[in-house]
Amino acid sequence: MPEPLKNSYTHAYIANLANKVKVHYTDFDEQNFRASVFCDVWESLELKARMRHIALQLHRFLPLSYAEQLTILKTTSKDFGSFEAMFFQDFVEVFGLDDFELSMEALEVFTIGSSSEFAVRQFILKYEEQTLEQMIAWAKSDNEHLRRLACEGCRPRLPWAVALPKFKKEPSKVLLIIELLKNDPSLYVRKSVANSLNDISKDHPQTLIQFVKNNQGFSKELDWICKHASRTLLKKGDSAILKLFNLQSLPHVSIENFVCGKAVKIGNALHFSFELNAKEPIENIRIEYAIEYLKANNRHNKKVFMLTQGRLETTHKTFTKKQSFKDMTTRKHYIGQHFISVLINGEEKVRGEFVVDNASEF
Repeated sequence: MPEPLKNSYTHAYIANLANKVKVHYTDFDEQNFRASVFCDVWESLELKARMRHIALQLHRFLPLSYAEQLTILKTTSKDFGSFEAMFFQDFVEVFGLDDFELSMEALEVFTIGSSSEFAVRQFILKYEEQTLEQMIAWAKSDNEHLRRLACEGCRPRLPWAVALPKFKKEPSKVLLIIELLKNDPSLYVRKSVANSLNDISKDHPQTLIQFVKNNQGFSKELDWICKHASRTLLKKGDSAILKLFNLQSLPHVSIENFVCGKAVKIGNALHFSFELNAKEPIENIRIEYAIEYLKANNRHNKKVFMLTQGRLETTHKTFTKKQSFKDMTTRKHYIGQHFISVLINGEEKVRGEFVVDNASEF
């Protein structure tokens, strides 16, 4: 099992952070700073809470003005990167909301090699127009990290981030950023554009459909954005988006010999297989399967998984697959009846049922 991300903050990591801060602020109390980080509540804190805790302790042990604190932290941050360095941005989010200019300059520095996507959202909520102007400027930057921040920071449904309800309700300002970046040379930025569009599609599917209509066929990079941005609607089997990607109904394709386990124990895997038969090779086919998971409220939640998409060279193909039923932080399994189906171009072709149990034997 992978090591939890929150465990990235080892004693060695925090000691290195304290050492680097002291290089730029000689009065920094390294020993007590380290002790304050690994306090009695540390073990109970999850990833973002640990980031916030580190930011609070940095503020506590840097008894200076906000401007002086940032001077030290901006220089220190150059020795740290990736997601675990986002306590620098969190510092700005907590202590910099009353100083827009200094905070924007700091977020620019901190986003290089990391990301300020979470912290900038508090500034959008407090200074919407001013922050959007800054993000438009970032979208025109020569630095791909700043261009990505312009898009990622205003995503309507950014995971694990504070909500932007106005942008969920009306995404026109987000679309201004997207238009500036949809032809960006950086894949790092284009992924953010596609993810933002996918967010928009969950509340405004017609907006995404119109974007695809307007932007398909100009370049392979823009085509990729259109496809990746459409993943939620494609999984929902939206007829308009399926048509735009030439994924029409295929009545001459059948699913035969569908075999699925009748029961699966939590922690094990469900095995299933089927045969696909077509009268002729198919230029474009999307083959998926869906699990309808039983939830705690006794309702079912449908989750669609991709098997393959593209040209089908043969008229007969066998698929064998297994689906894990190990509990995860993002999905807990419940005892009871579940359903499984196979989808061809968004259309359900076969459906079965099985039972999830936690008994030692069936």
